[in-house]
Amino acid sequence: MTYCVAIKLNAGLVFLSDSRTNAGLDQISTFRKMIVYERPGDRFMVLLSAGNLSISQSIREILQVEKLKDDEHNEGVTIWNAKSMFDAARVLGSTIRRVQERDGASLKQAGVDFNVSLIFGGQIQGEGMRLFQVYSAGNFIEATPETPYFQVGESKYGKPVLDRVVTPNTPLDEAAKCALVSMDSTLKSNLSVGLPMDLVVYEANQFRTDKIVCIDEHNPYFQMLHGSWGQKLREVFDSIEDPMWHGEQTQIPLMVSSARSLPLRKITTPQEKLI
Repeated sequence: MTYCVAIKLNAGLVFLSDSRTNAGLDQISTFRKMIVYERPGDRFMVLLSAGNLSISQSIREILQVEKLKDDEHNEGVTIWNAKSMFDAARVLGSTIRRVQERDGASLKQAGVDFNVSLIFGGQIQGEGMRLFQVYSAGNFIEATPETPYFQVGESKYGKPVLDRVVTPNTPLDEAAKCALVSMDSTLKSNLSVGLPMDLVVYEANQFRTDKIVCIDEHNPYFQMLHGSWGQKLREVFDSIEDPMWHGEQTQIPLMVSSARSLPLRKITTPQEKLI
């Protein structure tokens, strides 16, 4: 399992991935889940991957040379000559299907599902930034102002903070901080996600970035964030009053008796207990 998150903002893009891969409790390894495709001044693209490692590694390698041909007369679209990120995402979808055609049957015979989830985003000269989530069938969806981020892998622990903080107007540094808090929450709750992690922050219309960092347990900023986030959560939790059951004047009651209140009904059958 792994955890990757990417955020599309008006100001740019943020990508973050962990590096843990496990095939059982005693087979835990570290592999990069992020790859950057960059041609300064022309295009900047990032691919994040979750799922079967052998499948995602094959996709990453083939993607650099894959050609998507709409008809026999055109020279073929690659991620390096695509005129839009949409076309580049189509090339990625074609690459996934090629790997599935090559390896799918053998994997199935071995009892292994063709399991891969990808996030692909960036910017190509001539259009704005775009961000896609790509599925194992090669189809994909695009981020919108209403849904400005995507997650793959072990996503549930890091989602609440993203929902509360991230909007298209969020500044880049704040979004990067939010992504790191999201990752920290996941690291805290799930052992299948682990350090080091890779972070890329891309500023709109730059077609390059120097904000690429690998973060391990010794990184001073992440150490500070990890400690501060846990401490502040505890402080906020402690500042909220405990629930009161009988309408005490000093605190907000959780339940107040009144003639209009509906009585609680006892559960009397096993079927009702399952509801």
